[in-house]
Amino acid sequence: MTALELDPTAWPPAPISTERLVLRESEARDRAAFIELFASSEVRTFLGGPRPRGELERTVPGVPGRRPGLFVIDLGGAMIGAVTLDRRNADRPGHIRQDGEEAELSYTFLPESWGRGYAAEACAAALDWFAGAFPGEPVVLCTQTANIRSMRLAAKLGFTEVERFEEFDAEQWFGVWSVTPAGSARAGTTWTSRKWR
Repeated sequence: MTALELDPTAWPPAPISTERLVLRESEARDRAAFIELFASSEVRTFLGGPRPRGELERTVPGVPGRRPGLFVIDLGGAMIGAVTLDRRNADRPGHIRQDGEEAELSYTFLPESWGRGYAAEACAAALDWFAGAFPGEPVVLCTQTANIRSMRLAAKLGFTEVERFEEFDAEQWFGVWSVTPAGSARAGTTWTSRKWR
């Protein structure tokens, strides 16, 4: 997938603070967490499996993930995951536009941060940012139907199922998100002084 085509003045945005988290650009101090995300068998269960840690130690750059569309999720000064908004490759199945290239939300979080609502909080803030930066543009999400946690998160964020299809030898769930009339990523969220509530 290619990164979002963002106006240079739009990226990176100022750090976005939520009630508990900060969404920010990646930094050198995040390298170990990026390696852990790619090497973790738990994190990579539905993402093609873990990558060898030795290979990652050799190949991950000093400042990994620094590109338009990637937010590091910071809790108390440490990276706990990443949320990305990329263009969905037109050659892949699952689209809502004839020419494809829709914005697609993805997320990965370290296992120790699971079950605390951090992914919902971070993704909602990223979607709110996207709605402001790209007014009226929908966002899609694709996850394996076997990934129950991811499907629950998609529903909580307000994604609506469009179709299911086979890809990577697994059934995939494909949904779309559109800005609500109130302009928030989920009911009850508002922006106040760069805070998500």
